[in-house]
Amino acid sequence: MGRRIAPLTLDNLADLPTTCRSCVFWELDPVSGRAAVESGKPQLEKEGWISAVLLEWGSCGRIVYVDDVPAGFVLYAPPAYVPRSQSFPTSPVSPDAVQLMISRVLPGYQRQGLGRVLVQTVAKDLVGRGVKAIEAFGAVGRQPTSCVLPAEHLLAVGFKTVRPHQRYPRLRLEARTTLSWRGDVEVALERLLGGGRKEPALRPF
Repeated sequence: MGRRIAPLTLDNLADLPTTCRSCVFWELDPVSGRAAVESGKPQLEKEGWISAVLLEWGSCGRIVYVDDVPAGFVLYAPPAYVPRSQSFPTSPVSPDAVQLMISRVLPGYQRQGLGRVLVQTVAKDLVGRGVKAIEAFGAVGRQPTSCVLPAEHLLAVGFKTVRPHQRYPRLRLEARTTLSWRGDVEVALERLLGGGRKEPALRPF
């Protein structure tokens, strides 16, 4: 069983689930987001956003593949590129942090530790770029949109609450703390492989 993690680019954007490929919840402010959906152009807006971030800041996502089949993905960017974050009651994201926008493991690959693998991959990328931390807005209770990660999930993968809120707490993960997760990542890979032969740990390209 082969597995790899690749940077998100316009070339592999089509490997994201259809609903996520055309979702601009984080990428646009609420008014612009509604306008994009009403005009039938959210996918073009998504492509434009990714293109701009890649050109101006650099890599802003990762996709994990298992046997060349997309198994999960993550998107992240500095808060200046994430207009929707300003509408949250626990904003703003700290100036020394990058925002984790969305992280998703697809059905059939869940509960195997891949969510933690994706977070570690983001952290390694950011440490290499001199970024100190990752922050995210969590959701408590049932939410009208799945674009906001459950706070429970963020806590489970190592985040800690820095600004509490009854619905949308802001959580933070110091990027360097993930460097000690190697053992956990290897366990996740063993689960994914079903106890098969041991191969090198996932490494971003």
